Amino acid sequence: MELRKLSKLINIRLPKTLDGDELNRIFAVLERRHPTGEDPWGLNLKKSRESVKIGYPIYKHYFKTRVIGAHKVQDRPYMVVSNHSGQIAIDGMLITAAFILDIWPPRILRSMVERFVMTLPFFGSFVAANGAVLGDRSNCEHLLNREESILVFPEGVRGVSKSTNEFYKLQNFTQGFFRLCLKTKTDILPIATVGAEEFYPFVYQARGLARKLGLPALPLTPFFPTLGVLGIVPLPSPVDIIIGDPYPIPQDLSPDAPDKLINEHVYRIESIIRDLITQGRAHRRKFWGTYLLPSVKGPYGPH
Repeated sequence: MELRKLSKLINIRLPKTLDGDELNRIFAVLERRHPTGEDPWGLNLKKSRESVKIGYPIYKHYFKTRVIGAHKVQDRPYMVVSNHSGQIAIDGMLITAAFILDIWPPRILRSMVERFVMTLPFFGSFVAANGAVLGDRSNCEHLLNREESILVFPEGVRGVSKSTNEFYKLQNFTQGFFRLCLKTKTDILPIATVGAEEFYPFVYQARGLARKLGLPALPLTPFFPTLGVLGIVPLPSPVDIIIGDPYPIPQDLSPDAPDKLINEHVYRIESIIRDLITQGRAHRRKFWGTYLLPSVKGPYGPH
């Protein structure tokens, strides 16, 4: 469905796209980073430019995305580590857009995605053209060695596929990202995304049915599948991307160190992101859909 037609169905007015001069300025930098405009993983700067142009109104005006702490990002490669939320991978797209639109110099984050995403018709090639890569160790290591910045969600599918009563509860991080950072001497940039959980206020994860259907998750809401395609349109929840201080990789720790030593650092990074989430939720912007959320108490306080 075309973006303009969809905007009419969900009753929003899409503003004009990004100023042409600003778009040229951004992509002049990206073209210097990627001189051929393409790479073996499917990156395509021409298609990426078009995606940024079309997606800008959604990023800036529908989700009202704001980036907090952009000044902390230096012109160097990072392993960007974030919480995962929102049922579908919109949070990854918004983070990727933030590093193009709201951080200078801009860069294309190479988002590590699940295998099933890359197999989806049309969508798989779309995300690849915009920098996404099959999230296996080999791809990640090659890109880090090329001094590209990587975006990972160490919670995996467990992070994005939560029922309402689990919103903003971090799932245990895996270790792989930290061992790769040790091997490639890449520092970690912890970030938190706040606002994506509210895209769908009422969610029940039918995990048993998802397993039978061979799906990684199956979120059910009052609107999906009742309203069909319209039921998957996210509510316009304002999104904050909060950037923490870079986490330097210890130079004296081996990538083959025992799990106990690795976990000490992984737990610290989890704690940093948990604190960023708490700070972000304390200052998050309200919108009409916020009032649809049931009151849920837990370690992160009530909604």
